[in-house]
Amino acid sequence: MLEARLRKNLDTTLLFCALATAVFGLVALYSVTRDSPTRGYAKQAIVCLLGLAAMVGAAWVDPARFTRWARGIYLATLGMLALVLLFGAGAKGATRWIPILGFQFQPSEFAKLGIVICLAVFLTRRIESIREPGTVLSSLAYIAVPLLLIFLQPDLGTSLVLMAVWLGMLWVAGARWQHLGLTVLAGLLLFTCAWQMGVIKEYQKNRLVAFINPDADAKQTGYHVIQARIAIGSGQVFGKGLGQGTQSQGRFVPENHTDFIFSVIGEEGGFAASVLLVALYAGILMRGLATVA
Repeated sequence: MLEARLRKNLDTTLLFCALATAVFGLVALYSVTRDSPTRGYAKQAIVCLLGLAAMVGAAWVDPARFTRWARGIYLATLGMLALVLLFGAGAKGATRWIPILGFQFQPSEFAKLGIVICLAVFLTRRIESIREPGTVLSSLAYIAVPLLLIFLQPDLGTSLVLMAVWLGMLWVAGARWQHLGLTVLAGLLLFTCAWQMGVIKEYQKNRLVAFINPDADAKQTGYHVIQARIAIGSGQVFGKGLGQGTQSQGRFVPENHTDFIFSVIGEEGGFAASVLLVALYAGILMRGLATVA
């Protein structure tokens, strides 16, 4: 049964793009952590193997079962996010992780998958009324609680990513663009109010400003972006070679093993590697949309 299901549903292009992207990440991570006592590349390799095993395990599951499991997945997602606020480990002003067996477990990453599954089931059950404004608002209310729990960590970035996921899923499901547009405008108005009332923290404001204009505060909030641009530009067409990046290896780029890992690829692999990685991401996005459309 499994073999027949795989032959019918396995998207080899999507699988190739996902695995190739994982390899890209491992190589880049090896380059900047091979001499580090944390050996981040080794932990990442273990996580990739666990993810591959989970993928194979998921292939055994009849997709129809997710309809029955949706409520449990939703409650488990809320439970994990609540545990972070109660028992999570803090770092750099945020509490997003739960330490487990030497690993930093970040529930918000699993919440992304959980919310996608649950929202897909939610929309499937209401597909006949997807073009009604009530369905759009109820779907937004459905993800509001996990979004709030993530925002309180605080993790504005993941909250915005999940809002983009919600918007994309509603659009693919067939919601009216007018309803989505009005919801986005309402969200922007709410965000503006939160900005003015101080709900958005000062460092979060600085990060958003630095994203738009990093030169406005080049020595502080804009430093990361400026150094990343220098690293990527210095890679030119074919890069400086694995482990030869002066900016990334010299630690001029902060968080080069996490948030700014792309700067390592751009510097050491150059424009060629950067374009290839972007093409792989585009392949994942397009094949994913083709699957659900």
